[in-house]
Formats: sequence, structure tokens, C-alpha cells
Amino acid sequence: MFASISGSSVATAATIGTVAFPTFRKHNYAEAWVAGSVASGATLGILIPPSINLIIYGAITNSSIGALFVAGILPGVLLALCFMLIIAVAATLNPAISGRPQPLAQWPERRKRLVDPVPPLVIFILVMGSIYLGFATPTEAAGVGVIAAIGLTAFYGSLNWSMLREAMLSAVTTTGMTLLILIAAFYLNFILGVLGVPAQVSSFVSGFDVAPLTMVLLLVLLYMVLGCFLDALAMMIATTPIVLPIVTLLGYDSIWFGIFLVLMCELALITPPVGMNLYVTQSVRGRGDVGTVIAGVMPFALCILVVVAVIAIFPGVLI
Repeated sequence: MFASISGSSVATAATIGTVAFPTFRKHNYAEAWVAGSVASGATLGILIPPSINLIIYGAITNSSIGALFVAGILPGVLLALCFMLIIAVAATLNPAISGRPQPLAQWPERRKRLVDPVPPLVIFILVMGSIYLGFATPTEAAGVGVIAAIGLTAFYGSLNWSMLREAMLSAVTTTGMTLLILIAAFYLNFILGVLGVPAQVSSFVSGFDVAPLTMVLLLVLLYMVLGCFLDALAMMIATTPIVLPIVTLLGYDSIWFGIFLVLMCELALITPPVGMNLYVTQSVRGRGDVGTVIAGVMPFALCILVVVAVIAIFPGVLI
């Protein structure tokens, strides 16, 4: 839910980790599993809409942002369910993972706690609903989200000039970074197009008599290796102009490839030695070494590969 309003995996890992670690330690949860769930769960920030990476991909490839957002929901929910399932199975097999048993809260307390997720859910419904119902473009929907966020901030009594100043500075910084990335991406696309690289690569690949699934498997291996050394956005920008023509040649469309690529970027975020979420989670964890976080994310990395396999075998689920 936090990912659905932040659009950033790093921000999700930092914010949720800061809140989660003290509470989990208090109840004696297994540290590796806590770190793994925070780092891996945060990767949903670049898949569940509104996603910064999907917006950049859509701008690079001239794909529909709305269609990408719609296509990202099912894999995002499926991935979240897979994460929860693997935690439930592991904790059932080894109860020590889930710490000391805690008394269940009474129903009045449960109902009171259920109110807390409502504000982010309202923002998500307003932003995504205005896009899907055709009332607003993704850009206009972002404005709707800002107005809703300001309204909720005022309702909770946190609206002041200092907060607005910080929010505006953050928005300018993020926008400037994103625009520089897009400028570099468009320039790279132009140079590669002039050199004829995509056409040459597509012609080369078409000479191989292999099944589409075999080629997708090779792409998975390629991105797993690249993810060990490249940042997720760098990987997306550097490879999209070259790989997209290959994928379309295999019969997949740009929307499918966008979701596939973002899933592989999620894997890159938790793949050592450059996985950004590993180090953000270790930073907020504040003890031990990053090896514990790496060990904790391994089961979740396998879950990501399972979801990749599902959308590769059944690409129609994204339509």
C-alpha cells in the first residue's frame, strides 16, 4: 500500500524499514526474514502503480502509461501474495521465525487499527480511479493525488509551510533527476537508431530457430547478470532500445515487455553486489552486516522469478 502512493522502491524500503525493525526486534522476530521481507516487499514500489519506472519506460517507448499501470496491478498483487505465502510457510515450518507469540487484539482495537490504512488507500483510489475511468490523464491524476494528499495532511493537522517547502523541494529534485534520465534515454535511442543497432540485433536474433520461451529464458539470464552490476534504471535505459525489437519479433508487445523489464529491475534491486534495496535496508537496520539482508532476500528473489515465468507462459494475463 505504501508502494502504491510512493512509486519508489528505495523510499518504501527506507520508510517501512525505519518503522518495522524496532517493533520486530521487540517481539524477537528472525532478523534475516525481517530484512528480507522489507527489502523485497519494497521492490513492489516500481511495479504497483503509480510507478516511476513504468512512467519512464512508457516515455522511452511511447507506450500508454495507463495501459502499463493496469498491466502492473495483477503481477504486483500476485507477487505480494507469493511473498506472504512463503513467509507463512516458513513460519509454520519454523515458528522461531515469527518471534514470541503475541495475544490477539480485541475486535474494538482491530477496528480502530483498520482506520490507519484508509488515507493511502483513498489517494490510490483517486489517482488510479481517475485514470481507469477516463476522467484524467496520468499527469492530471498526479495533480489529483497531490490535492488529496494536501487535504489529508490538513485533516491530520500536519499542514504547514515548512512541510510544503520540503515537499516542493523533493518534487523539484525528483522531477529534475527524471527529466535528465529521459533526455539521456532519448539521446541513446536516437544514436542507436542512427547506427541501426536495433535492426541489426533483431535480424541477428531472427536467424536463430528458437522458441519464444527459450529466448525469454535467455533474457532472464541476461538481466540477472546485468542486475548484479547495474542500477535498475540504468539497466532499463541501456537495454530497452536493443531488446524491445527482439521481444516484439517474438510476438510479445511493448506493454508485456515493460512489466517483464520492471520485474527484472525488481530482482536487480535485491541482487548483490549493487542491489540498492539491500544497502538501504541495511542502513535503516543499523546493525550487523549486509550479508544478513542478502540471505533474507533469497526466497523472495525466487518468488520474483516464479512470477516472471507466469507472465512469460501466460502473457495474456497482463491484458
